[in-house]
This record gives sequence, C-alpha cells and structure tokens, in this order.
Amino acid sequence: MPHEDQNVLVIKLNTRREETWRYEGRIVARGESGVLIEAFFNRDDLPFHGITLQSNDRFLERYFKDRWYNIFEIHDRTDNRIKGWYCNITKPAEITPGKVAYVDLALDLLVYPNGDYLILDEEEFQQLGLNDGERENAERALEALIQCVIEDKLPNLVA
Repeated sequence: MPHEDQNVLVIKLNTRREETWRYEGRIVARGESGVLIEAFFNRDDLPFHGITLQSNDRFLERYFKDRWYNIFEIHDRTDNRIKGWYCNITKPAEITPGKVAYVDLALDLLVYPNGDYLILDEEEFQQLGLNDGERENAERALEALIQCVIEDKLPNLVA
C-alpha cells in the first residue's frame, strides 16, 4: 500500500486542545476507519500498575476516526512479548497527512495478558467538565472496550 511505512507525528491533546505530548511513529497499516502506528516508548523506564514500561518498548497503536478510544499494544523491547494493552478514552482521532492527533479524556483501561484489567483515572475524568454527549460517548467507549476484553477480542482490534 502506498501509505504504509509513512512517518507520522503523534500529538496528544488535553480537552482545551493544548498539546501535552508528542512523539514520532510510523504508519504500518491504514484502513478506512483509522491507522496502525508503530512507535517506541521514549521515556525512562517506568513501573506502572504491575508492569514496567521500558525505554524502547515497541508500541503498536491503533487510532480510529470513528471511535472514542485508541489502543496501544505494548511489546517488551527485548523479547517482543506482549506486556499488555493500554486503552485511552479519547475523542475520535484526527488523522491527516503526517500527523495523528487525539484529545485525551483522562479515562484509561489497562489490560494484562491474562485478561485482568484496571480502569484508571476515573476521578480525573469526572473533573473534566465534559458535556453530556461527550461523557456518554466516553462511557460507552469504556464499556465497549471492557466487553472486548471479556470476549477476548481486544488483540483483534489492534491487528
């Protein structure tokens, strides 16, 4: 496909559309509803709810133009085993040539390889001051992701 292997800038925005993080990745697949990006963790090693995110861990990141979440599949830098999935509840991704941007809505779902999961940052989500429609879309997105975990379908959303 002509768009594969395209370098892209990933930009995380807060609800005021202020940039909070940016990094480079590479589009490895593109579909009608989104893109799959390969990126590498660019922070120092970080213990995180029972796993350790390490500098240069490989992330496969699926962004959707029509869903209120994205999914990061986290692979260990040394043996490529899956450490887990980190799902951000977000507004639908804005995918333009050379750039993927998303508005983060604080609420997150961390899924372990054994199927256990944690819902993170619920208090922060409640304090965002979202309108009713945004809040409902975010809560439905979290419910949909949890259902995918229960049915063991989450990895298929990334592939």
